[in-house]
Amino acid sequence: MNFSFDNSYARELEGLYVPWKAAEVPQPKLIRLNHALAEEMGLDATALDSPEGAQLFSGNKLPDGTATIALAYAGHQFGGFSPQLGDGRALLLGEVIDRQGKRRDIAFKGSGRTPFSRGGDGKAALGPVLREYLIGEAMHALGIPTTRALAAVTTGEFVRRERNLPGAVLTRVAASHIRVGSFQFVAARGDEPLLKKLADYVIDRHYPEIKAAEKPYFGLLRALSERQAALIARWMNVGFIHGVMNTDNMTLSGETIDYGPCAFMDRYDPKTVFSSIDEYGRYAYMNQPPIANWNLARFAEALLPLLTAEAGGDQDRAVEEAMVILGDFQSCYEGHWLAGMRAKLGLAREEDGDFALAQDFLAGMEGQGVDFTQAFRRLADAAEAADASREGWLRQLYADDKKLDAWLPRWRARINAEAADPAQRAQAMLAVNPVYIPRNHKVEEALDAAVELGNYAPFEQLLAVLQQPFSEKPEWAAYAEPAAAETSAGYRTFCGT
Repeated sequence: MNFSFDNSYARELEGLYVPWKAAEVPQPKLIRLNHALAEEMGLDATALDSPEGAQLFSGNKLPDGTATIALAYAGHQFGGFSPQLGDGRALLLGEVIDRQGKRRDIAFKGSGRTPFSRGGDGKAALGPVLREYLIGEAMHALGIPTTRALAAVTTGEFVRRERNLPGAVLTRVAASHIRVGSFQFVAARGDEPLLKKLADYVIDRHYPEIKAAEKPYFGLLRALSERQAALIARWMNVGFIHGVMNTDNMTLSGETIDYGPCAFMDRYDPKTVFSSIDEYGRYAYMNQPPIANWNLARFAEALLPLLTAEAGGDQDRAVEEAMVILGDFQSCYEGHWLAGMRAKLGLAREEDGDFALAQDFLAGMEGQGVDFTQAFRRLADAAEAADASREGWLRQLYADDKKLDAWLPRWRARINAEAADPAQRAQAMLAVNPVYIPRNHKVEEALDAAVELGNYAPFEQLLAVLQQPFSEKPEWAAYAEPAAAETSAGYRTFCGT
């Protein structure tokens, strides 16, 4: 099994990792291989989907060229700074160049204790591994930049949480695993040469277009800010709530990472929180854009020595220039968010009142028990007619459909002014408004069947649905429905892996 590793991180960034080995497991069993991703990466999926593949993806027998390392990083967790966190249950195997010429990390999650484990066992339970697999593939199918699961194996041993649970290891693929917390780790130690080396590495790997800029480190701050603004806007457009937006969970590549207590919002409420550890709603749905900006401010602080050098040694000037970039985040985010909302609302051109039109549609949902995903899908149904004749399905979602009486005529006047064919407009809306998201109750059903009964059929079926989020099929109708309000009330997610 030739992976053709080229491990630039280990080669170039000594001091930001510890060489380490995965813990051996007694009875590894491959329960899911991502054939499409394996092929995309130039790997032999047929050879990997085997008992030998189970040995590999458990960490028992690694291919030539691996240089397993535990990455060092720091981070602000719920606002409090920890100068050393690091991979407490993860290992980077190495990097491969995929069929498109892109460098991709391959890493384990749940492979045992490392020097960064801080008293933890370093293991992962099956349920959270399968959750990350499902959500990552759902995000990919929705067109949202994300880390992805290459494989999941059970280990043949139990891990102790509140009770004994079957152990598992996830193999994750990412553009890289470099985080804002990676820079904070170096900055906290005052190691400016390593900080420069890390920044140069990130520019080479993720932002080569700014390498020749007059001020590449200011360029890095701006490029990351713009990439994160686009990412968070896409989260918001589909009702995704990450749940734990610590700085060690913000990647320099602009991918979504670490699907712990994440979930998708069902009934629209901007204050929605699912994470059991987010007691005060720091990472609620509506707080995700400002928290992303806050995290970027922490990145700017870590970069400050390099920014100061680019500002001629004047730190005050460096701070001023960085603040301008950070101040642009909100308008950049709103631009991406509004572009997504225009597509969701069926608007082909830009007009000044579009932001208010989109905001007012959301405001009208609040307190009405309206399912966020279904509302946009049913709005596409309404768009199929040039008049109000197909608005009934949308109105049925509202406890009080009078909330729509003022908004729908405004929207209809706006779309009719574009003189597009209604059927074509509706099809365009259906292509960006998913019918299937990872409904919380369906995810739990799939995980419970796998963990409690060893039955992976519900997981496989849900995965198949989530990989086609825009293609409505009658036999999948149950996957489009939210849980009953009494079932979803108080739903909580946990940091399982």
